[in-house]
Amino acid sequence: MPVQSKICRGAAVLGASAVGLGFVVPQVPNASPSAARAAASTASASPASPAFSPSTGIASCAVAGAVSFAAARRAGARSTRARSSANARAQRVALFARGGEEDTRVCIPLEELRNTDVDKVGGKSASLGEMISQLSDVGVPVPGGFSTTAFAYKEFLDKGGINDFINNQLSDDTIYTDVNKLMEVGKAIRDKIMDTPFQQDFEAELKEQWSRVSGGDDKFTFAVRSSATAEDLPDASFAGQQETFLNVMGYEDLKQKVHLVFASLFTDRAISYRHDRGFEHEKVQLCATCQKMVRSETGSAGVMFSLDTESGFKDVVFVTAAWGLGETVVGGTVNPDEWYVFKPTLAEGKNSVVSRTMGSKLVKMIYKEGGGSEVVDTSEEEQNKWSASDEEVKALAEMAVKIEKHYGRPMDIEWARDGDDGKLYIVQARPETVASQKKVGVIEEYKMLEKGGEKVAEGRAVGKRIGSGKVNILTSIDQMAEFEKGQVLVADMTDPDWEPIMKKAGAIITNRGGRTCHAAIIARELGIPAIVGCGDATDKVKKGDAVTVSCAEGDTGYIYKGELKFEPIMMNVGNPETAFSFGQLPNEGIGLARLEFAAQLNKMQARLQAQRPTARMTC
Repeated sequence: MPVQSKICRGAAVLGASAVGLGFVVPQVPNASPSAARAAASTASASPASPAFSPSTGIASCAVAGAVSFAAARRAGARSTRARSSANARAQRVALFARGGEEDTRVCIPLEELRNTDVDKVGGKSASLGEMISQLSDVGVPVPGGFSTTAFAYKEFLDKGGINDFINNQLSDDTIYTDVNKLMEVGKAIRDKIMDTPFQQDFEAELKEQWSRVSGGDDKFTFAVRSSATAEDLPDASFAGQQETFLNVMGYEDLKQKVHLVFASLFTDRAISYRHDRGFEHEKVQLCATCQKMVRSETGSAGVMFSLDTESGFKDVVFVTAAWGLGETVVGGTVNPDEWYVFKPTLAEGKNSVVSRTMGSKLVKMIYKEGGGSEVVDTSEEEQNKWSASDEEVKALAEMAVKIEKHYGRPMDIEWARDGDDGKLYIVQARPETVASQKKVGVIEEYKMLEKGGEKVAEGRAVGKRIGSGKVNILTSIDQMAEFEKGQVLVADMTDPDWEPIMKKAGAIITNRGGRTCHAAIIARELGIPAIVGCGDATDKVKKGDAVTVSCAEGDTGYIYKGELKFEPIMMNVGNPETAFSFGQLPNEGIGLARLEFAAQLNKMQARLQAQRPTARMTC
């Protein structure tokens, strides 16, 4: 973002006169932040336009024209609290204008953000701002909103006296090996954060931004999500480590959810995740992305990747969808519909959907009256109907290609279809962190050495590996302390709270979830074989049973009774489902030859050459 636009925009939010390097904004007594902005806008509309000095890199905004005191008073007198908030903001913007290294705004509209603002507002908010400003004109619609800032979070911790408490709680390294201690420390930190009130100037700006986006309508709904300064990096997803709140209605509800988001930086799973990946806790700040909700409770939503998540094949878009809000797909509470779209034929306008699989879609998430959300059963008609049409899938794939091209890397994208207006929206995009990081030209395959094993259950395979061990069935996160390293984790589903034990598992099996659910993403990141969407795995196996979990036999994963022998192999070209994987190797094309035809082809070739010596058969 140019220095000029930053400083001029900073000048526009002053609620009192402020003098920085070369700009002056007329004083507006007792004006609200919005009135001050309007006054500054009126003043800046004068013939004297902003000028930029290339030699110094500092903008000079010469603002002429006066705003009458009568007009200022008509803006309405505000409380002493609002005036002090305006003065605080004026000081922050003046500091920023004088060339301070840190942008000290506490809230920023999404449309003012770029992807380079990760240090200010976190990965999620920065990415949304980038797409709103850069991709809206090319057919990638993104709902608007605003974000709190890393500066606001640091101010909250510093002025609230929370930092010393956090450092003291996290000083004991045994919390990373003792699940019970980790839970105790995490709760203590979250309680401390929730018991500490926000500063007055932050609350005032938060309400101002809520009013700007909602128009002051208490029934206007927001999605409030976490946006950490260390998340959505190319080599670490931080998927689901902090909280998300949907259908948030009214300012007071939004303020509470922002508070809960701040506290969620210290969930047990987030503390463990940062430690395992070498991120220092004090160097990660958390922001809240407050975005207009898409009414997908009467439509559908899902996740798509701009590559095949299993093989890393980059010429397809993998799309998943289910009815209602997309959290069921992300969280793994539903087995979604799936499509593969081939990019080259998509670009040519030809039929590009090369594969589709209908999921069971047994439940959906909808809005609750008065705010919040709930999960309900789907109808039989919904279960037997595609949750998106092929045309919608192709439109989504086109958006994914545009987003990938803009960012220059494979992307993990969340989308929603509004049931009221029928339009498709992108609600989040982040770098894909696993398949795209694989070493090109190297394929890891496994082969079962013992044939004829008894199949106990099956589901969607995640990865290509094989694992074995003793089963431990968990029905609640409260049972974490019972789980031992190397066991096979079996559960109805997993959510981010399970991450501290997922990293200890030899393999993972769930009843519910698709290949883009959180459990699948984390399993890939950890390199653990996983089978999701088995339906009844918790009934088919028993605690203490020895099982083998095989993801090496195509899209379907199998759970076998007993610990069977297996080994890695170099290559197997007899399975069409491996075409995407082999496409990563240097080649002139990927095809399939059936062994039973080989003898016939040899005989036909010999017969042909006997008749015409120079002839050759190709296939």
